[in-house]
Amino acid sequence: MAIGWLTVLKMVPWGDVIVNAPKIADGAVKLWSTVAKKQTSTVSPITDTQPDPSSEAQSIIILQAKLATAEVQISELHHQMLKSSELIKALAEQNTQLIKRVELNRVRVLWLAGIVAVLVVVTAVNLAITLAG
Repeated sequence: MAIGWLTVLKMVPWGDVIVNAPKIADGAVKLWSTVAKKQTSTVSPITDTQPDPSSEAQSIIILQAKLATAEVQISELHHQMLKSSELIKALAEQNTQLIKRVELNRVRVLWLAGIVAVLVVVTAVNLAITLAG
């Protein structure tokens, strides 16, 4: 199972991911800022004190009620969009931190691999000297 994950991780273009992480985070911040700046419309349902019995007036009242319902739904959708963009911003920030840590670990692994290679060479030389002498 670990071999499958290792294969998947090797296929990821980490250089591109690392280069593009700040752009993704900036895009999420811009999205959140744009959505947060938009004002939600206040719903003001129109009430008629004396409804006219004519069919045209009834149609207008029905349309006004539908408009008020649509405004409420738009307001709710705007609120959901605001929450979603806030979540995207948080995820982008976490992604950026994760990528920084992965890059740091990659550099550490390269250093450790170099140290191990040097130790192997030193041990091989030491063993060759011991066997020769």
